[in-house]
Amino acid sequence: MSSAGQPASGISRRAMLKAGGAVVGGYVGGTADATAARAHAAVEPPSPAPAARVTVSGTDPVALAAEMIKFDTSHAGRSGSDTGGGAVTLAHARMLEGLWRSAGVPTELVPTPKADNVHLIARVTGRGDRPPLLFMAHSDVVTVERSRWSRDPYGGAVEDGWLYGRGAVDMKGASAAFMAALLRHVREGAEFDRDIIFLSDCDEEGGPYGAQWLVDNHYDKVTAGVAVTEGGWVLNQSDGTTPMLASLSCRDRVSLLLELTATGVTTHSSHPDDGPAVGRLGGALARLARHRPAIGLSDLVREYFTVLARSTRDQEFSRAITRLLAAGTQQERDAAGARVIELSDYPWVHTPMLRATLSFLGQQAGYYTSIVPSTARADVRVGFVPDGEDPARVVAEIRRLVAEWSVTVRVVGRPDETEEQILARVRKTLSRPTSPVTTDVYDMWKRAARETYPGIGVVPSQFEANTSAGPWRDKGIPVYGLYPYAVDGDTVTRMHGDDERVRVTALRTGTDMVYRMLAGMRTG
Repeated sequence: MSSAGQPASGISRRAMLKAGGAVVGGYVGGTADATAARAHAAVEPPSPAPAARVTVSGTDPVALAAEMIKFDTSHAGRSGSDTGGGAVTLAHARMLEGLWRSAGVPTELVPTPKADNVHLIARVTGRGDRPPLLFMAHSDVVTVERSRWSRDPYGGAVEDGWLYGRGAVDMKGASAAFMAALLRHVREGAEFDRDIIFLSDCDEEGGPYGAQWLVDNHYDKVTAGVAVTEGGWVLNQSDGTTPMLASLSCRDRVSLLLELTATGVTTHSSHPDDGPAVGRLGGALARLARHRPAIGLSDLVREYFTVLARSTRDQEFSRAITRLLAAGTQQERDAAGARVIELSDYPWVHTPMLRATLSFLGQQAGYYTSIVPSTARADVRVGFVPDGEDPARVVAEIRRLVAEWSVTVRVVGRPDETEEQILARVRKTLSRPTSPVTTDVYDMWKRAARETYPGIGVVPSQFEANTSAGPWRDKGIPVYGLYPYAVDGDTVTRMHGDDERVRVTALRTGTDMVYRMLAGMRTG
């Protein structure tokens, strides 16, 4: 899950797998010999895979997710960077390819101009009564700070009922649930009313060859009537284990990167300075940390919180939501919204639904211990709510807030873009329509969620980040977001964080929900 409107942070890549990494589905060491940065027309296909050696069936989502995690498909780079060369995903894709082929499902590897960075497509052929359903499951993950992990982030360890590893939640766990559920149907000999496509896409978390590149260059391979990717959550009650609310996201947020800079005088560290660059930047960041943008309620978000108020067992939380929904003025809305966020077990999910957010990603200053640096910089990511405040107004407000410290604000985009062009692009992305709740796929998810989690509230939602959905939504195709496993607040917090993990029973139950959802498309 990328937090950015464009590819997200950090981008020079890790070398590949760990030496002697686990083998599943027919890939043993080695990579294709391709040259980075080839023109699209000259991209060569990966070298033929070695003979398949399948060590798991693919229908056990826990075993499958653990094997996915063992492939280091991470991005590494400077915090806040929006550019880079792409991930390294070929070994991971070869493993999945072997599993699909062992089940009789044809596959294709789509190489990108970066060596060993590929998209994998598997297609289960149906009767063609309806346009295809596309499952998108990005194979790349964000980087880690290994020193902060208590376990090997690429070990796929299962301990005390939890599966640990980078991507356990975002999104190798979800990828395993999608794939295991579909493979279970295939191995049962199912016939579907439509083709079902499984796409393991690369560069969702960063890099230039992600979903947009795939659609621009190979759309015929991933044309669909409806698509499903990462997104909506199954949230637990305050006890952390009882499912409370299942949501299917129908819209994404969008963000952009700001670079804040303070300048001063380079001098000896023994010289007093009342206005050093580092100090002024710190003052500006402290001011932004206290800033609370206005609370808003789009129709989609209002519906979400209406169902949440009925679903939670926390009566104080429910009453706070009711006050928010009834607020008549902006002042009342801001106060009620702040209370909802305070009481929520999932502030990381609910805050971005209600207002623009600021995330502080990194700072750079200084180069020698006896020199006061003349420049200090910080990266700040601003997330925008669809149907919320205008991005230009939010950026103008940030500039006003930091003006006291003489800090400049630069909007970061593509190298050839002006600030006006960047903001116009963000507005256009924010204006993408909400995916409708009138499709048969939405109805099948809703029924499957209620069968899997009896008594749970079900509702469409807005996702707190950006996903691979955009290129399909731009073509008018409904895209829904789904993390099918039930989570608690701690699990959500660990996504992109330290000791990322998913509960084993939750992953299995979530896979059952996807299986039930697909069952609605079976004709035999």
